[in-house]
Amino acid sequence: MSDTALPSVLFVCVHNAGRSQMAAAFLTHFAGDRVQVRSAGSAPADTVNPAVVAAMAEVGIDVSAEVPKVLTVEAVQASDVVITMGCGDTCPVFPGKRYLDWQLPDPAGQGVEAVRPIRDDIEQRIRELIEEIVPEGQA
Repeated sequence: MSDTALPSVLFVCVHNAGRSQMAAAFLTHFAGDRVQVRSAGSAPADTVNPAVVAAMAEVGIDVSAEVPKVLTVEAVQASDVVITMGCGDTCPVFPGKRYLDWQLPDPAGQGVEAVRPIRDDIEQRIRELIEEIVPEGQA
């Protein structure tokens, strides 16, 4: 990654309807235009999980307009950091990329009460990630 390029992060989960959407929304919310953010799923759902939309709204972040996206090789190639959340072996691996695997419960089929602790865990991980990847002086 060059000094002039923004760090880029790709969040991947199976359906791109819960964990990866929350992570992408938090990173966009906290880092703004200092980081390029992408999210995708190996088997995208039709819509973002309504409990995830509700849980994120509670913390002032609107993800209601987001649409699950299919994971592409190009998205992985264009990212510096790839963070997987339960997509197993379906995520393509390329040399030179930093891979992290966040073990998080799947919010699929859960109510907002079950999504809140997952949301809060993701928020904390995102805050730590920003400290690692955003260059000094830009935080």
